[in-house]
Amino acid sequence: MITLDRLTKRYGEKTAVSDFSLQIRPGRVTGFLGPNGAGKSTTMRLITGLDTPTGGRALIDGTPYAQLSHPLREVGALLDARAGHPGRSARGHLLGMARSNGIPAGRVREVLETVGLAEVAGRRIGTFSLGMGQRLGIAAALLGDPRVLLFDEPVNGLDPDGVRWVRELIRSLASEGRTVFVSSHLMSEMQDTADHLVVIGRGRILVDEPVETVIAGSSRNALRVRTPEPALLRAELRAAGLTVEERPEAAPDELIVLGAGLEEVGALAFRSGVPLHELSLRRASLEQAYMELTAGSVEYGVAAPAPDGADDVVRGKAGTR
Repeated sequence: MITLDRLTKRYGEKTAVSDFSLQIRPGRVTGFLGPNGAGKSTTMRLITGLDTPTGGRALIDGTPYAQLSHPLREVGALLDARAGHPGRSARGHLLGMARSNGIPAGRVREVLETVGLAEVAGRRIGTFSLGMGQRLGIAAALLGDPRVLLFDEPVNGLDPDGVRWVRELIRSLASEGRTVFVSSHLMSEMQDTADHLVVIGRGRILVDEPVETVIAGSSRNALRVRTPEPALLRAELRAAGLTVEERPEAAPDELIVLGAGLEEVGALAFRSGVPLHELSLRRASLEQAYMELTAGSVEYGVAAPAPDGADDVVRGKAGTR
Protein backbone atom coordinates (compact mmCIF):
# COMPACT_ATOMS: atom_id res chain seq x y z
CA MET A 1 0.00 0.00 0.00
CA ILE A 2 1.13 3.56 -0.72
CA THR A 3 0.37 6.15 1.95
CA LEU A 4 0.69 9.89 1.41
CA ASP A 5 0.66 11.83 4.65
CA ARG A 6 0.28 15.60 4.09
CA LEU A 7 2.76 15.31 1.24
CA THR A 8 3.87 18.72 -0.07
CA LYS A 9 6.41 19.84 -2.65
CA ARG A 10 7.31 23.42 -3.56
CA TYR A 11 9.68 24.73 -6.20
CA GLY A 12 10.30 28.32 -5.19
CA GLU A 13 6.92 30.05 -5.24
CA LYS A 14 5.32 27.20 -7.19
CA THR A 15 3.49 24.57 -5.10
CA ALA A 16 3.46 21.40 -7.21
CA VAL A 17 1.93 19.14 -4.54
CA SER A 18 -0.11 20.61 -1.70
CA ASP A 19 -0.89 18.63 1.45
CA PHE A 20 -1.75 15.29 -0.22
CA SER A 21 -3.19 12.74 2.21
CA LEU A 22 -4.53 9.48 0.80
CA GLN A 23 -4.01 5.73 0.67
CA ILE A 24 -3.50 3.82 -2.58
CA ARG A 25 -4.71 0.38 -1.67
CA PRO A 26 -3.78 -3.08 -2.97
CA GLY A 27 -6.04 -5.28 -5.05
CA ARG A 28 -7.32 -2.56 -7.35
CA VAL A 29 -6.10 -0.26 -10.14
CA THR A 30 -5.97 3.34 -8.96
CA GLY A 31 -5.99 5.83 -11.81
CA PHE A 32 -4.18 9.13 -11.33
CA LEU A 33 -5.63 11.95 -13.41
CA GLY A 34 -5.08 15.67 -13.78
CA PRO A 35 -4.25 18.36 -16.33
CA ASN A 36 -0.69 19.14 -17.38
CA GLY A 37 0.97 20.96 -14.50
CA ALA A 38 -1.29 19.37 -11.89
CA GLY A 39 1.54 17.53 -10.08
CA LYS A 40 1.13 13.91 -11.20
CA SER A 41 4.73 13.17 -12.15
CA THR A 42 6.01 15.12 -9.16
CA THR A 43 3.87 12.97 -6.85
CA MET A 44 5.28 9.77 -8.36
CA ARG A 45 8.82 11.08 -8.04
CA LEU A 46 8.18 11.87 -4.38
CA ILE A 47 6.82 8.36 -3.79
CA THR A 48 9.92 6.77 -5.34
CA GLY A 49 12.40 9.03 -3.57
CA LEU A 50 13.58 10.87 -6.69
CA ASP A 51 12.46 14.18 -5.19
CA THR A 52 12.54 15.26 -1.55
CA PRO A 53 9.24 16.55 -0.13
CA THR A 54 9.02 20.03 1.30
CA GLY A 55 6.64 18.66 3.91
CA GLY A 56 4.87 15.45 4.83
CA ARG A 57 5.91 12.01 3.67
CA ALA A 58 5.26 9.17 1.23
CA LEU A 59 5.39 5.60 2.54
CA ILE A 60 5.52 2.16 0.91
CA ASP A 61 3.88 -0.30 3.31
CA GLY A 62 4.81 2.07 6.13
CA THR A 63 8.40 2.73 5.03
CA PRO A 64 9.93 5.61 3.01
CA TYR A 65 11.32 4.43 -0.32
CA ALA A 66 14.86 5.48 0.62
CA GLN A 67 14.83 3.09 3.58
CA LEU A 68 13.82 -0.02 1.60
CA SER A 69 16.64 -2.58 1.66
CA HIS A 70 15.90 -3.96 -1.83
CA PRO A 71 13.63 -1.36 -3.44
CA LEU A 72 13.19 -3.11 -6.81
CA ARG A 73 11.76 -6.14 -5.02
CA GLU A 74 9.17 -3.98 -3.29
CA VAL A 75 8.39 -1.17 -5.75
CA GLY A 76 8.40 -1.20 -9.54
CA ALA A 77 8.08 2.06 -11.42
CA LEU A 78 7.84 3.24 -15.01
CA LEU A 79 8.38 6.99 -14.83
CA ASP A 80 10.53 7.59 -17.92
CA ALA A 81 10.62 5.18 -20.86
CA ARG A 82 14.00 6.63 -21.92
CA ALA A 83 15.72 6.12 -18.57
CA GLY A 84 18.20 3.49 -19.82
CA HIS A 85 21.61 4.28 -21.34
CA PRO A 86 21.14 4.31 -25.12
CA GLY A 87 24.36 2.36 -25.69
CA ARG A 88 23.33 -0.59 -23.56
CA SER A 89 21.33 -3.54 -24.75
CA ALA A 90 17.91 -4.22 -23.28
CA ARG A 91 19.29 -7.34 -21.63
CA GLY A 92 22.33 -5.52 -20.25
CA HIS A 93 20.18 -2.70 -18.87
CA LEU A 94 17.93 -5.09 -16.97
CA LEU A 95 20.80 -7.32 -15.87
CA GLY A 96 22.53 -4.36 -14.21
CA MET A 97 19.33 -3.50 -12.37
CA ALA A 98 18.89 -7.13 -11.29
CA ARG A 99 22.42 -7.42 -9.91
CA SER A 100 22.02 -4.20 -7.90
CA ASN A 101 19.10 -5.71 -5.99
CA GLY A 102 20.07 -9.37 -5.74
CA ILE A 103 17.54 -10.48 -8.36
CA PRO A 104 18.41 -13.74 -10.22
CA ALA A 105 19.65 -13.21 -13.79
CA GLY A 106 16.99 -15.61 -15.07
CA ARG A 107 14.34 -13.06 -14.15
CA VAL A 108 15.65 -10.78 -16.92
CA ARG A 109 14.69 -13.32 -19.58
CA GLU A 110 11.27 -13.81 -17.98
CA VAL A 111 10.30 -10.13 -18.02
CA LEU A 112 11.62 -9.62 -21.56
CA GLU A 113 9.36 -12.44 -22.69
CA THR A 114 6.45 -10.97 -20.73
CA VAL A 115 6.71 -7.62 -22.51
CA GLY A 116 7.46 -9.09 -25.95
CA LEU A 117 11.10 -7.97 -26.26
CA ALA A 118 12.88 -11.34 -25.98
CA GLU A 119 13.81 -11.35 -29.68
CA VAL A 120 15.45 -7.91 -29.46
CA ALA A 121 17.12 -8.36 -26.08
CA GLY A 122 20.56 -7.77 -27.60
CA ARG A 123 19.68 -4.53 -29.38
CA ARG A 124 20.87 -1.19 -28.06
CA ILE A 125 18.18 0.79 -26.26
CA GLY A 126 19.01 3.85 -28.34
CA THR A 127 17.60 2.11 -31.42
CA PHE A 128 14.25 1.35 -29.79
CA SER A 129 11.03 3.06 -30.84
CA LEU A 130 8.94 4.87 -28.22
CA GLY A 131 6.65 1.85 -27.93
CA MET A 132 9.57 -0.53 -27.45
CA GLY A 133 10.98 1.81 -24.84
CA GLN A 134 7.66 1.70 -22.99
CA ARG A 135 7.74 -2.10 -23.00
CA LEU A 136 11.30 -2.08 -21.66
CA GLY A 137 10.27 0.33 -18.91
CA ILE A 138 7.43 -2.01 -17.95
CA ALA A 139 9.89 -4.92 -17.91
CA ALA A 140 12.09 -2.94 -15.52
CA ALA A 141 9.11 -2.24 -13.25
CA LEU A 142 8.24 -5.95 -13.15
CA LEU A 143 11.84 -7.12 -12.67
CA GLY A 144 11.76 -7.57 -8.90
CA ASP A 145 8.22 -9.03 -8.85
CA PRO A 146 7.19 -6.16 -6.53
CA ARG A 147 3.96 -5.76 -4.59
CA VAL A 148 3.68 -2.04 -5.46
CA LEU A 149 3.74 -0.72 -9.03
CA LEU A 150 3.65 2.81 -10.43
CA PHE A 151 3.15 3.53 -14.12
CA ASP A 152 3.32 7.08 -15.53
CA GLU A 153 1.60 7.19 -18.95
CA PRO A 154 2.39 3.50 -19.71
CA VAL A 155 0.60 3.36 -23.10
CA ASN A 156 2.44 6.28 -24.74
CA GLY A 157 3.69 5.21 -28.17
CA LEU A 158 1.89 1.86 -28.16
CA ASP A 159 -0.36 0.65 -30.96
CA PRO A 160 -3.93 -0.53 -30.19
CA ASP A 161 -2.78 -4.11 -29.52
CA GLY A 162 -0.13 -2.77 -27.16
CA VAL A 163 -2.64 -0.58 -25.35
CA ARG A 164 -4.92 -3.56 -24.82
CA TRP A 165 -1.98 -5.64 -23.61
CA VAL A 166 -1.03 -2.99 -21.03
CA ARG A 167 -4.64 -2.76 -19.87
CA GLU A 168 -4.87 -6.52 -19.35
CA LEU A 169 -1.45 -6.66 -17.67
CA ILE A 170 -2.30 -3.88 -15.22
CA ARG A 171 -5.62 -5.44 -14.30
CA SER A 172 -4.01 -8.85 -13.82
CA LEU A 173 -1.38 -7.36 -11.50
CA ALA A 174 -4.09 -5.77 -9.36
CA SER A 175 -6.07 -9.04 -9.30
CA GLU A 176 -3.02 -10.67 -7.71
CA GLY A 177 -3.38 -8.30 -4.76
CA ARG A 178 -0.73 -5.80 -5.79
CA THR A 179 -0.98 -2.03 -5.39
CA VAL A 180 -1.18 -0.49 -8.88
CA PHE A 181 -1.04 3.29 -9.40
CA VAL A 182 -1.38 4.51 -13.00
CA SER A 183 -1.38 8.00 -14.48
CA SER A 184 -2.82 8.66 -17.92
CA HIS A 185 -4.40 11.30 -20.11
CA LEU A 186 -6.48 8.71 -21.99
CA MET A 187 -9.86 8.93 -20.30
CA SER A 188 -11.45 6.09 -22.27
CA GLU A 189 -8.58 3.81 -21.29
CA MET A 190 -8.84 4.78 -17.63
CA GLN A 191 -12.57 4.12 -17.71
CA ASP A 192 -11.86 0.58 -18.93
CA THR A 193 -8.88 -0.04 -16.64
CA ALA A 194 -9.19 1.72 -13.28
CA ASP A 195 -11.32 0.74 -10.29
CA HIS A 196 -10.60 3.88 -8.29
CA LEU A 197 -9.58 7.42 -9.24
CA VAL A 198 -7.48 10.14 -7.70
CA VAL A 199 -7.98 13.39 -9.63
CA ILE A 200 -5.79 16.39 -8.91
CA GLY A 201 -5.66 19.97 -10.15
CA ARG A 202 -3.16 22.74 -9.44
CA GLY A 203 -1.41 20.56 -6.89
CA ARG A 204 -4.55 19.70 -4.88
CA ILE A 205 -6.66 16.56 -4.62
CA LEU A 206 -10.07 17.07 -6.24
CA VAL A 207 -11.44 13.52 -6.04
CA ASP A 208 -10.47 10.26 -4.32
CA GLU A 209 -13.37 7.95 -5.21
CA PRO A 210 -14.36 4.84 -7.21
CA VAL A 211 -14.68 5.35 -10.98
CA GLU A 212 -18.44 4.72 -10.93
CA THR A 213 -18.95 7.32 -8.21
CA VAL A 214 -17.03 9.92 -10.22
CA ILE A 215 -19.11 9.25 -13.33
CA ALA A 216 -22.39 9.17 -11.39
CA GLY A 217 -21.65 12.64 -10.03
CA SER A 218 -21.41 14.22 -13.46
CA SER A 219 -24.06 16.70 -14.51
CA ARG A 220 -23.74 15.24 -18.01
CA ASN A 221 -25.69 12.16 -16.99
CA ALA A 222 -28.95 12.54 -18.92
CA LEU A 223 -32.22 10.87 -19.84
CA ARG A 224 -33.16 10.13 -23.43
CA VAL A 225 -36.87 10.52 -23.98
CA ARG A 226 -38.69 9.70 -27.22
CA THR A 227 -42.30 10.78 -27.63
CA PRO A 228 -44.71 11.59 -30.48
CA GLU A 229 -45.47 14.85 -28.66
CA PRO A 230 -42.02 16.37 -27.98
CA ALA A 231 -43.17 20.01 -27.89
CA LEU A 232 -45.81 19.30 -25.24
CA LEU A 233 -43.47 17.23 -23.10
CA ARG A 234 -40.68 19.80 -23.41
CA ALA A 235 -43.02 22.50 -22.11
CA GLU A 236 -44.16 20.29 -19.20
CA LEU A 237 -40.58 19.40 -18.26
CA ARG A 238 -39.43 23.01 -18.28
CA ALA A 239 -42.49 24.07 -16.30
CA ALA A 240 -41.41 21.54 -13.67
CA GLY A 241 -37.98 23.20 -13.50
CA LEU A 242 -36.11 20.51 -15.42
CA THR A 243 -33.46 21.21 -18.05
CA VAL A 244 -34.11 20.01 -21.59
CA GLU A 245 -30.88 20.26 -23.57
CA GLU A 246 -30.97 21.20 -27.22
CA ARG A 247 -28.67 18.95 -29.23
CA PRO A 248 -28.35 19.31 -33.02
CA GLU A 249 -27.98 15.56 -33.46
CA ALA A 250 -31.22 14.76 -31.59
CA ALA A 251 -34.05 13.20 -33.62
CA PRO A 252 -37.32 15.19 -34.01
CA ASP A 253 -39.07 12.99 -31.44
CA GLU A 254 -36.15 12.95 -28.98
CA LEU A 255 -35.56 15.03 -25.85
CA ILE A 256 -32.44 15.06 -23.66
CA VAL A 257 -33.26 15.81 -20.01
CA LEU A 258 -30.57 16.75 -17.47
CA GLY A 259 -30.73 16.51 -13.69
CA ALA A 260 -33.76 14.22 -13.43
CA GLY A 261 -34.45 10.59 -12.58
CA LEU A 262 -36.29 8.02 -14.67
CA GLU A 263 -39.17 7.84 -12.19
CA GLU A 264 -39.58 11.63 -12.07
CA VAL A 265 -39.81 12.06 -15.84
CA GLY A 266 -41.99 8.97 -16.28
CA ALA A 267 -44.45 10.20 -13.65
CA LEU A 268 -44.58 13.69 -15.16
CA ALA A 269 -45.30 12.28 -18.63
CA PHE A 270 -48.05 10.08 -17.18
CA ARG A 271 -49.71 12.99 -15.39
CA SER A 272 -49.52 15.08 -18.56
CA GLY A 273 -51.00 12.34 -20.71
CA VAL A 274 -47.93 12.26 -22.98
CA PRO A 275 -47.11 8.82 -24.43
CA LEU A 276 -43.49 7.68 -24.29
CA HIS A 277 -41.73 5.46 -26.82
CA GLU A 278 -38.47 5.43 -24.89
CA LEU A 279 -37.16 6.55 -21.51
CA SER A 280 -33.55 5.58 -20.90
CA LEU A 281 -30.47 6.70 -19.01
CA ARG A 282 -27.48 8.03 -20.95
CA ARG A 283 -24.47 7.81 -18.65
CA ALA A 284 -21.74 10.42 -18.85
CA SER A 285 -18.32 9.26 -19.95
CA LEU A 286 -15.33 9.51 -17.65
CA GLU A 287 -13.98 12.18 -19.98
CA GLN A 288 -17.09 14.32 -19.45
CA ALA A 289 -16.94 13.86 -15.67
CA TYR A 290 -13.21 14.64 -15.66
CA MET A 291 -13.63 17.82 -17.71
CA GLU A 292 -16.21 19.08 -15.20
CA LEU A 293 -13.99 18.28 -12.22
CA THR A 294 -10.90 19.97 -13.64
CA ALA A 295 -12.56 22.91 -15.41
CA GLY A 296 -11.04 25.39 -12.96
CA SER A 297 -7.67 23.66 -12.68
CA VAL A 298 -6.25 23.81 -16.21
CA GLU A 299 -2.96 25.71 -16.35
CA TYR A 300 -2.45 25.39 -20.10
CA GLY A 301 -5.63 26.48 -21.87
CA VAL A 302 -6.27 27.48 -25.46
CA ALA A 303 -8.20 30.68 -26.06
CA ALA A 304 -10.82 31.07 -28.78
CA PRO A 305 -9.55 32.64 -32.05
CA ALA A 306 -9.46 36.45 -32.04
CA PRO A 307 -12.03 38.23 -34.23
CA ASP A 308 -9.38 39.36 -36.70
CA GLY A 309 -8.29 35.77 -37.32
CA ALA A 310 -5.14 35.98 -35.27
CA ASP A 311 -3.57 32.76 -34.05
CA ASP A 312 -4.93 31.12 -30.91
CA VAL A 313 -3.22 32.27 -27.76
CA VAL A 314 -1.92 29.64 -25.37
CA ARG A 315 -2.12 30.96 -21.87
CA GLY A 316 -0.80 29.66 -18.58
CA LYS A 317 2.40 29.65 -16.65
CA ALA A 318 5.14 27.11 -16.30
CA GLY A 319 4.52 24.25 -13.94
CA THR A 320 5.37 20.63 -13.28
CA ARG A 321 3.39 17.73 -14.54
